[in-house]
Amino acid sequence: MRILAVLAALAALLVGAAPAEAQNRFWLQNNTGQTIVAANVSPSRIQEWGPNILAQGPVRPGMQVWVEPTFPDCYLDIKVRFADGTEDGHLGVHACTLSRITFGQDVPFAPTPPPPVERAVSDPSFTFVNRSGEAIREIYVSLTSSRNWGNDRLGPRQILPPGASMPITLPRGEVCTADMRVVFMDGRIMEQRNIETCSIRQFAWR
Repeated sequence: MRILAVLAALAALLVGAAPAEAQNRFWLQNNTGQTIVAANVSPSRIQEWGPNILAQGPVRPGMQVWVEPTFPDCYLDIKVRFADGTEDGHLGVHACTLSRITFGQDVPFAPTPPPPVERAVSDPSFTFVNRSGEAIREIYVSLTSSRNWGNDRLGPRQILPPGASMPITLPRGEVCTADMRVVFMDGRIMEQRNIETCSIRQFAWR
C-alpha cells in the first residue's frame, strides 16, 4: 500500500507540473547594409512560413529586434526580405543555444568607415653595403627628385673597403626612390637609379 501511495504522489506531481518555458527566443541582428522589411520564423519540422514578425516596423542596418516565437521548437527556419525585394534565410538554426541570429557579418555593424589612419612619413634612409669586391673612394646618393648628386658621402681621404657599410641619411617625405653613384679607386664610375629604399634597411652595391 505504501508503494502505491508513493507512485500516486509521483503521478500527481507529473500531471501538475507546468511545461518549461521555451528557450528559443533571440535577437535578430541586421548587419547587411540593407533594411529588413519583413521576417518570418517557423519550426524546421513544418513547410509553411509563419506571419511577419516585424510588427514594430522595419529593421534598419545595424539594428536588432527581439524575437519570441509562439512555439517551443528549438530548430527554426528564419527568412527575411529586404527593401529591394531580395530575400535571405537561415534554415535549421538551433535557437535554444543562441542569443543572437545575424544576417550579414557577425560583428557590430559600422554604417560609416572609420577615419583613415594618418600615414607615417616615408623614410628613404638606409645602410649602404659595399659588395662589389673593390674599394670605393666616393659615394653619391640623392633622391630622384633632386637635380644634383650633392656631396661625396665618404668625404675627403676616405674609402669604403669591400664588405664595409655606412649609413645613408636622406630627407623624409613622399619620395622613396634614390639615385646612387660610386667612384672606384681606379676612377671608374658606376650608377644605379630609381632604387626604392623606403622598404629596405640595407642596400648591397654589387
